[in-house]
Amino acid sequence: MIQVQAMNSRMLTTTEVAHLLHVHANTVRHWANKGLLPVSRLGTRGDRRFKREDLESFIKSNGHDWWQPKGQP
Repeated sequence: MIQVQAMNSRMLTTTEVAHLLHVHANTVRHWANKGLLPVSRLGTRGDRRFKREDLESFIKSNGHDWWQPKGQP
């Protein structure tokens, strides 16, 4: 039997996370490699997947405007 996951429990791709955070996908990969953003590696290619709750915790721990360049309101 196949279980269907709820949409909000689906893991996010690197591109999806980058889009949500308004950063480049390479930035997301860098944060994951440094351990700043928890990541799971899947399959033989090692594709990255991110839990939505981990992303929400990352955003809360870094403030809502953490990605704004210095000197911007």
